[in-house]
Amino acid sequence: MRHLIAAVSCAIALGGPVLAQQSGTVVELYTSQGCSSCPPADRLLAQMADRDDVIAIALHVDYWDYIGWTDDLARPEYTQRQRGYAQRWNAKNVYTPQMVIAGAVGVVGSDPGAVMNAMAIHRNTASPIALEVVRRNDGLQISARAIGDVPAQALVQVVSLTDSVTRNIERGENAGKTIDYRNVVTGWQNAGTWTTAQPARLSVPLDHAGPVVVIVQDGTSGPILGAVKLP
Repeated sequence: MRHLIAAVSCAIALGGPVLAQQSGTVVELYTSQGCSSCPPADRLLAQMADRDDVIAIALHVDYWDYIGWTDDLARPEYTQRQRGYAQRWNAKNVYTPQMVIAGAVGVVGSDPGAVMNAMAIHRNTASPIALEVVRRNDGLQISARAIGDVPAQALVQVVSLTDSVTRNIERGENAGKTIDYRNVVTGWQNAGTWTTAQPARLSVPLDHAGPVVVIVQDGTSGPILGAVKLP
């Protein structure tokens, strides 16, 4: 991983294309500025954000906006993504803070033990795909091929991130607090459906200059088959 990071840094310095290969377990935190239980989970995600073996992302949901503070980072489509997981797992409702590990299991996001246990299980699971992403000035070149058991089709998704955001909360359950957020999701694009019997090669336009994650998943709420993060 150190060699990959060095290569990426060099490419950025020279203004050339940036290449990244399979890297880390995806951890999705569903959080809200209006949730008093969420700051410990936000801090836990921040601790994971710089790890080489984790792709940590924060998705802000909008269903707590009615209690006094509107989360300006929330989008209804992130709430819908969380509801998709709940439906797949036959859960009765959604909640914050929740961390979803590898698209396969959801745990209370403020419980470090539960989070680490879930991550340990999935860290030892080999990815069934080989995934490579090249970032150029005009977008991404995504290549994927199956190397294990995979569903007949998989969804290729491009996630835009803001590395760090600070908010002063004036009302609601967190009134008076200043909260730092890491790896905040600011955009989510379904880039295409991959028929996995054949290798995939996709060109995806991108106008986002910040970090980006490519996620290949069994649908929108199934297990994550592979993921790559680029700076």
